[in-house]
Amino acid sequence: MMLLAAGAAHAAYPDKPIRMIVISSAGGSTDMVARAVGRALSEGLGQPVVLDNRPGGGGVIAADLTAKAHPDGYTILMANTAHTVQPSLHAMMPYDPIKDFAPVSLVALTHSVLLVHPSLPVKSVRELIDYAKANPGKLNYASGTNGSSAHIGSELLKLMAGIDMLRVPYKGTAENLNALIANEVQVSFVTLPAALPLINSGRLRVIALGGPRRASRLPEVPTVAETLPGFDIGTWHGVLAPAGTPPTIIARLSGELAKMAKNPETREQAAAQGLELVGSSPQELDVYIRGQMAKFARLVKATGMRLD
Repeated sequence: MMLLAAGAAHAAYPDKPIRMIVISSAGGSTDMVARAVGRALSEGLGQPVVLDNRPGGGGVIAADLTAKAHPDGYTILMANTAHTVQPSLHAMMPYDPIKDFAPVSLVALTHSVLLVHPSLPVKSVRELIDYAKANPGKLNYASGTNGSSAHIGSELLKLMAGIDMLRVPYKGTAENLNALIANEVQVSFVTLPAALPLINSGRLRVIALGGPRRASRLPEVPTVAETLPGFDIGTWHGVLAPAGTPPTIIARLSGELAKMAKNPETREQAAAQGLELVGSSPQELDVYIRGQMAKFARLVKATGMRLD
């Protein structure tokens, strides 16, 4: 009888609003993806999806809240790359990034772009390296929170190029961009969706892409790897739920996100913002996260970024 009751409850899901905890602050690509996901889930499930931005700690705050939430499908997490970086930065974590979460779907991939202030006399990675070596101590970079793609990308650039730049941490992408526009910092890695308007307006200069391939939105912009072979910093966005969330609910959420990813209009809108929609299965996201954790463990070790 209890099993039948539980099955009936799952069949009725959802019958109230869903809370989506977002790993970053408003204004960045993760927030953009979260808003699109929220709209898609709300339309598909017939219930509001309420975004709850909880930046801080490189995503640890948001992830910890999710891991400790009741696993009933009414709390989910919009995670990003930082979720797979943090375990390599800390000796102790308040949660297990694998065991304490149920993967739902890899939602989107995007590029990280290497931006400079227009006053900086460089237009390529090689020119940036040469300038940094000729002007030691003059370059500051905006890093975002610990373990963000801006942080690890800049540290990897320093390591592979043999240059020095001073890290200036900010709360998130919007703050990074404001600091770069104001010339408080001269260099930053920023996700493409957040950077595109400023690149198009000429307020900031893009000199390279952080991923392994060029972007369709900026086909003329080379990758960092074309100058420094092996450089690879991309950004992913995915949905996780607390471990123990019923498989029927996970499947329902994953199915709605797959529909979103296949919608031609939604794909076109995402592509215009520099996003590639994915819509994976839970199993595919699990494999992807494990691979990303292994990759970033190697990068963190190489850069010496470990925080504790």
